[in-house]
Amino acid sequence: MKPVNPALGATRTCPHCRSTILQSSTVCPACRHFLRFDTVKGATKGVTSIEPMRVEAIVRQPEDGNGCEYSLVVTVRNDRGEELTRQVIAVGGMKPSEARIFSVWVETYSPEDRQEPATLGKTAEPNGRD
Repeated sequence: MKPVNPALGATRTCPHCRSTILQSSTVCPACRHFLRFDTVKGATKGVTSIEPMRVEAIVRQPEDGNGCEYSLVVTVRNDRGEELTRQVIAVGGMKPSEARIFSVWVETYSPEDRQEPATLGKTAEPNGRD
C-alpha cells in the first residue's frame, strides 16, 4: 500500500478573495487568480485532472408566472453519509420568463502530479520578469 501524503487536503486562504482553497493550488478556483507564478512559468506538463461529476441545469420561469427566489446550496458528505460541509453559494430572484443556468462539478487530481517551483524562495514578477 502506498503511503498517504500528510499534506493531502491541506488548505490555505486565497490572498485575493479569501476563499479556502487547497494548499497545492496554483490557481484559485474561486477568483481564478494565479497564486504561484514561478510554478506556472516553469511548468512543462499539465496536471492530470479527472472530472468524475458534472451537473448542469437550467431553471426557467414561465412567462405568466409570478417569479421566484432561489438558493444554490452545495453539501459534501463522506462515505458514511456524514455532512462535511454545507455552503450557500448564491441566492437571487428570477422574474417571469427569466432563466438561470447552474453548473456544478468536481475536479480531482493527484498533488504528486503538480510541478514544484523551479527555484524555491524566488517569486516571479506578475509581468513575467524575474
